[in-house]
Amino acid sequence: MRLLKVATCNLNQWAMDFDCNMKNIKESISRAKEAGAVIRLGPELEITGYGCEDHFLELDTVNHAWDCLKELLLGDWTDGILCSFGMPIIKGSERYNCQVLCLNRKIVMIRPKMWLANDGNYRELRWFTAWKQKDCLDDFLLPSDISESLSQTTVPFGYGYIQFLDTAVAAEVCEELFSPMPPHAELALNGVEVFMNASGSHHQLRKLDIRLRALIGATHTRGGVYMYSNHQGCDGGRLYYDGCSCVVVNGDVVAQGSQFSLKDVEMVVAQVDLDAVASLRGSISSFQEQASCKPKVPAVSVPYKLCESFKLQMLLSSPLKIQYHSPEEEIAFGPGCWLWDYLRRSGASGFLLPLSGGADSSSVAAIVGCMCQLVVKEVANGDEQVKADAIRIGHYADGQFPTDSKEFAKRIFYTVYMGTENSSDATRNRAKILAEEVGSWHLDVSIDGVISALLSLFQTLTGKRPRYKVDGGSNIENLGLQNIQARIRMVLAFMLASLLPWVHSKPGFYLVLGSSNVDEGLRGYLTKYDCSSADINPIGSISKQDLRSFLKWAAVHLGYSSLAEVEAAPPTAELEPIRSNYSQLDEVDMGMTYEELSVYGRMRKIFRCGPVSMFKNLCYKWGTKLTPVEIGDKVKHFFKYYSINRHKMTVLTPSYHAESYSPEDNRFDLRQFLYNARWPYQFRKIDQLVQELNGDSVAISDKGGIANDRSADGGMGVVAAGSGNPSAGF
Repeated sequence: MRLLKVATCNLNQWAMDFDCNMKNIKESISRAKEAGAVIRLGPELEITGYGCEDHFLELDTVNHAWDCLKELLLGDWTDGILCSFGMPIIKGSERYNCQVLCLNRKIVMIRPKMWLANDGNYRELRWFTAWKQKDCLDDFLLPSDISESLSQTTVPFGYGYIQFLDTAVAAEVCEELFSPMPPHAELALNGVEVFMNASGSHHQLRKLDIRLRALIGATHTRGGVYMYSNHQGCDGGRLYYDGCSCVVVNGDVVAQGSQFSLKDVEMVVAQVDLDAVASLRGSISSFQEQASCKPKVPAVSVPYKLCESFKLQMLLSSPLKIQYHSPEEEIAFGPGCWLWDYLRRSGASGFLLPLSGGADSSSVAAIVGCMCQLVVKEVANGDEQVKADAIRIGHYADGQFPTDSKEFAKRIFYTVYMGTENSSDATRNRAKILAEEVGSWHLDVSIDGVISALLSLFQTLTGKRPRYKVDGGSNIENLGLQNIQARIRMVLAFMLASLLPWVHSKPGFYLVLGSSNVDEGLRGYLTKYDCSSADINPIGSISKQDLRSFLKWAAVHLGYSSLAEVEAAPPTAELEPIRSNYSQLDEVDMGMTYEELSVYGRMRKIFRCGPVSMFKNLCYKWGTKLTPVEIGDKVKHFFKYYSINRHKMTVLTPSYHAESYSPEDNRFDLRQFLYNARWPYQFRKIDQLVQELNGDSVAISDKGGIANDRSADGGMGVVAAGSGNPSAGF
């Protein structure tokens, strides 16, 4: 037997906070050593933090990273343990995203990333160059102060692996695992048995299974020990890195870390037998044949042993049942942990939420309540960092600390119901009851006086006073009156967030939370600079359908039973007067259902459909119940309002990223915000297709065949089917 103990970790790093990052790195090394591990793997770019973005273009960032690495190597941190550190490095004129492999106070090799993440939320090619040479290792000249301090002038730089006396180890960096020809396949044929993947992978609903399947697949048919490390937390932006560091042996997960946590450092340790890897590879004929004619990968020889022989006192790690969270749990824990990181790192004293009693703001309130529950739980479990942060934010004194989530919420969470003459008693009561269940400091205020003052001012200026549509007003008047209410709520929310701490003799300020969902953002069903405008929004990238499922789950599992009533109520903005024959409803206002919006969103973003492609695919999806004319009208209606309202995405509140069809304009969904909303060319094409399809009749029979052609295949196809799949887009 060749027994090897390895340690990987989840680290809650903060972009550009080198002190914070070094503290976590050192803590992880100490714990790895205490566990007896001889390999320690940290996440991608862990020294700087992954989310530095354009700070990577600054020489200071690279120089600070070298200073931190020097500090690690001059101490005893790498004594007797192979450590992989992530940092940016400039070689010649190029900047690379690198893993620096160190042992016994020396740099063994530097491995630059070869395949960079450059889609979705990622822009690595903006800051880094991909390493393209595979046939040899370069001699990298270390910076002079590093060279003098380490008594080491050059170090091997490039694609390769480390050959120890008893095994071979190699790095594979994040995106490379998911590339069409991943390096681990070639490295395995060259005899590498241990793979170290340093990653910076963010949370997205239902995504974890995709990642774990890739990790399992890397060693299932070719053998090996695959170590995976990830960031965990909010490192300064919209993303929450969801940890789940793990160790996989021959396709079996033998150690798995948490996906969501308030901890700054979490270690995942495994004891493995490398003979199991050699045995599997020796039993696969195709592996043997391909290994015999493999392209040779450069190696760095290190005369050092990592493994121990058979020792019964060293128990081996066994396969585990993989732990997954339900989507409802992901909505609770992911944004909850993200909010805690943002709160403790921003210097704020708490949150303020305009709580309307509707599904969206109630979801945000429940997520904050979940955050408070997580904090109290971690304090009870002895996490000193969480305890210190909670004492500081909650302004506890005399040795007190939070022991009850509702009491803690009362200290850090304001909710305010801002009612008007258009508000109902039902929403007012739902907001009040939920606030009591969560524990927030709740206010109930009427804003009719402010609205009346503004309308009087308008009348003085213009001589006219607008009326609601139900009272005989025009659409322009009706919309203007709704927008006044919405924007007053935003102004009042920020006023309360800044002054309520002063009123209650508390230091600091409160962060205003937004509560618009991803579907409303896509359709533009929100007022620019209303309560969708806030400091941050934990649900801005979550669909209405997922939020409703979350409300039902939270009513039971978080103990907020009033959420069941919130979920059952029809969504309404309550911005128009209620009459016996009229009640404002979201889906009626939008001219489409939230379910349809999710379909449009996935087709537009995930499957890259313009109006014509969307029409064609929806003919397959909805062709059994709608005519081509009706489908064409729906597509035109969506694109009209999507394009008219796209400008709102440019000022959308920074939102937790959770959905693959998010319309977030900052970096994820880059499109113009001034459109010809008539789409004349595209809509004309749709009209031509409708005419060709005899558009007034259903084109597909309800039994799946094309009308008048029963022998034809009636399937939807990949795009139409995928548009209804919440897991599409990974």
